[in-house]
Amino acid sequence: MKRPLSKSQSVCIVLLWAALCYLVITGSARIDGPVILTLAISAALVFIPVIKSLKARK
Repeated sequence: MKRPLSKSQSVCIVLLWAALCYLVITGSARIDGPVILTLAISAALVFIPVIKSLKARK
């Protein structure tokens, strides 16, 4: 089994995801369905492993 992420790794991943979301939102001409769907899917792909890792550390 893989080792859980450290707190600094989790914070770094979340901050990089937030920066990417900021770039997508500010660079988009308008925020429509596909942009919102992409951000929601990317949030799931980022936060599910981070939350599982935090639970595994406890």
